[in-house]
Amino acid sequence: MAYVQVEADDQRLEEGPEGLQFKSFLGADASGTRNASNPPRSAGVGNADRRYLADEANQRKGGGGFWTLDYYQPYFDVDTQTVLKRCYTTLIPTAAPTYISTHLNPADLYGPFWTLTTLIFALFLSSSLGASIAKYLSTDGKPYDYNFQLLSIAVTLVYAYGLGIPVLLWVALRYLGVGEWSVVEAIAIWGYAQFAWIPVAVLCVIPVPIMRWVLVAAAFGLSGWFLAANVYPILASAEAKATRLIIIILAAIHLGVAISFKVIFFSYYVVDKIGADIPLPGSDVPEGNSTTPRWF
Repeated sequence: MAYVQVEADDQRLEEGPEGLQFKSFLGADASGTRNASNPPRSAGVGNADRRYLADEANQRKGGGGFWTLDYYQPYFDVDTQTVLKRCYTTLIPTAAPTYISTHLNPADLYGPFWTLTTLIFALFLSSSLGASIAKYLSTDGKPYDYNFQLLSIAVTLVYAYGLGIPVLLWVALRYLGVGEWSVVEAIAIWGYAQFAWIPVAVLCVIPVPIMRWVLVAAAFGLSGWFLAANVYPILASAEAKATRLIIIILAAIHLGVAISFKVIFFSYYVVDKIGADIPLPGSDVPEGNSTTPRWF
C-alpha cells in the first residue's frame, strides 16, 4: 500500500496570490465601509425598510412643472365609479369624519370639477325651468324670457366658493405653519361638499316655497357638517388663535352662499294676489285679480 502526501487546505488558504482568495461583490457598504451620509438602516420587524410603499404609491406627481398639463394629469386619473361613490358618500353624515382617510385616498381633481360644473348647470336650468313654469301658470299671457345672466352668476359664485375659498384657506394655513393639508385635498373636500346642492337644485323646481326652504336648509346642513368634520381637525392642529377667526369666516361664507342660492335661484314661484293692483302714474296696469310670479 502506497501513501501520497496531501497538502492541508488551511495551508492553501494561507498562501499568497496562487492560493484561494475570496472576493466580495456586495460593494463598499456591505463590507462595513459606510460613510456618514449613508447610515445603516434598521432591520425593523418583519418588513425591513419598506419606506411606506403604500404611501409612496399614493403620491401622484406628474412630469414637468406645475404650469404644464402633464403635472395635473395624474389628479384626473380616476374612474367614474370612484367619483360617484365619493359624491354620494358626502350625503352620509356618519361617513364625514373619516372621509379623507377612507374615501379620499388619494385625492383627485376630476370629481370636484365635475361636481362644481354640474352644480352650475343645475342651478341655471332648474331656476329657468321653475321660472318658466311659474310664468306658464300666471295669467298675464306674456312669454317667458330666459335670463342668461343667471348662468354667469352661477359660474362666478360656484367656482369662487368651490375653488377660491379652499386655495385661500390652504395659503392661510401654510402661513400659520399648518402643513398637514395639501391644496389638492382642500379643493377636493370643497368640491365634493357641493354635491348636496345638485339634487336640491333639481327638486327646487317644485313651486312650493316652504319645501324650497326645507331643501336649502338640508343642503346647508349636510354640506356644512361635511366641511366641519374634515376641516376642523386641520384647523384645530394649529396653535395660533387666528384659526378661531378663520372658522367664523368660513361659517359666515357658507351661510352666505346658501342664502344666495335661495334668493337668486330658488325664489321664483307663483302666488295669487288678493285685491286689485294700485295703478302707478303713467302705467297701464288693469284693475282686477291676477296670478303673477313673484320673488320670495
